Amino acid sequence: MNQLQQQCLDAFPKWLAALSDDATAMASLLSAESIPVDARRYVAGAVGYLYKSLDLIPDGVEDLGYLDDAFVLRVAARVALREAPASKEADIRGILARLSAEAEVIERFLEADYARLETYVRNLKKGAVRGRTVEEIVSDPAVRSEFLRDVTNWAKVYACPSFESDEKTLIKLQSFLHSRLP
Repeated sequence: MNQLQQQCLDAFPKWLAALSDDATAMASLLSAESIPVDARRYVAGAVGYLYKSLDLIPDGVEDLGYLDDAFVLRVAARVALREAPASKEADIRGILARLSAEAEVIERFLEADYARLETYVRNLKKGAVRGRTVEEIVSDPAVRSEFLRDVTNWAKVYACPSFESDEKTLIKLQSFLHSRLP
């Protein structure tokens, strides 16, 4: 097993365990007026991805089903941070910076497929979440409040799946994403 594989096998179960906290932290950024609107759109699209019924890896797929959600949050944080590099709010930069830094592991893990994942994540800002567009979530306080309530409720019931820490799981994950990314 090489160093990258070991790093992934160490990180991915932690990301699954932290998914509800990470989603809640990202969602909290939607109310931060100091973050550029386009950055908040990426955040809203990524958090909304949690509700996507036809996501890259269906949530019911063994131990991989929520890993794509964790990937999307991290890649969106990286993209959003590029949009908000001068943000003065330490908490906000901390959330984006931490998840963005972890996106580097994803980039190394997926290699050439990372660019496809980033494009996919960038396009999530054009979508809708439970009948609400990303634009409505970002611009309408009442819609955003409902969305934040939904995220909080999702986080309360999220059950961290198991993760089989072996090389076969990593190969399966790469194959899934390679075949499903547009």
